[in-house]
Amino acid sequence: MVAIPLFDTAEQLRQVRPEAEAAIARVVESGRFILGPEVEAFEREFAEYLGVQHVVGVANGTDALTIALTCLGVGPGDDVVVPSFTFYASAEAIPHTGARPVFCDVDPQTFLVTPETVERALTPNTRAVIAVDLFGRMAPVDTLRERLARRGIAVVEDAAQAAGARLHGKRAGSLGDVGTFSFFPSKNLFCMGDGGAIVTDDAATAERARLLRFHGSRDKSSFEAVGWNSRLDAIQAAVLRTVLTRLEGWNERRRDLAAAYDAAGLGDLVALPVPADGEEPVHHLFVTRAEDPDGLAERLAGAGIASRSYYRVPVHRQPAMAAWPPAVELPGTEQAALTNLALPMGPTLTRETAAAVADALATTRR
Repeated sequence: MVAIPLFDTAEQLRQVRPEAEAAIARVVESGRFILGPEVEAFEREFAEYLGVQHVVGVANGTDALTIALTCLGVGPGDDVVVPSFTFYASAEAIPHTGARPVFCDVDPQTFLVTPETVERALTPNTRAVIAVDLFGRMAPVDTLRERLARRGIAVVEDAAQAAGARLHGKRAGSLGDVGTFSFFPSKNLFCMGDGGAIVTDDAATAERARLLRFHGSRDKSSFEAVGWNSRLDAIQAAVLRTVLTRLEGWNERRRDLAAAYDAAGLGDLVALPVPADGEEPVHHLFVTRAEDPDGLAERLAGAGIASRSYYRVPVHRQPAMAAWPPAVELPGTEQAALTNLALPMGPTLTRETAAAVADALATTRR
């Protein structure tokens, strides 16, 4: 029986449940379930939090990526560079635009793309790069955007796993030409179902995203484009407004737990995530590196501690991506896939949790 879970979303839901139930009741009483004032209020509040001009709520994070790429003009004949060490949706969104996914490598120590790994994957047809903020850490999106803008290549920041993180003082999602979010229930900023958002400072991009999320129509009568039925519903927006008020406090608890892991000597047993200069991660997951993560996970399970390796089969090796083999070697991706191990992390876990995990690791290593 697991005594320490990998993450405890149930306890977070219990903490926010009274306010969330009141928000849901407010929507039910209003009778406005699709878009409407709750969605508009969340979009305003999240935009203010992020420091961006526009937030466009959509049905999920995958649609957010596809619509964002479409808003940037990505289509047939274009290439979009994307890391292979990421959740499948980061690449899955690309073929829906008619473009081709081109896989790039990551730094095996940070699990993130770098300007160099992106540069090696660029092609003459590259129209955009998807830079993924992974495990609550931020890719060097600002540097990438500066370098690629000179070549007419846009940067989409997939910030699904990093809500609230900062890099050089700017929030995750705000550094690219466009940013995207998922609000899946396990995320730092979550709703009680599916939900997503597109964020941008460009008014024309935001207007296009609003058009495309609603069948390519502004008024339900005239249809200007072939779009999507991808709207953030009002109940999920109301829940998000409630969770957003707790996000900073919960993220700080995550940072406290990360610091407690370090203080407990965990770094002597596995390689810990080390923030880059100017980076304030939010530890969506606490992903370490180890020589034998599978054996370590098995021994931890015997001590009642949950752990998990992520993306063991990288996206470029998934069957659905066989038509787009990488043109460059991806050694960092393969190393990241083989060595990563996520340990318990979340705002409901305590500093005592860190001590217990470190003690169990030390015991299982002896």
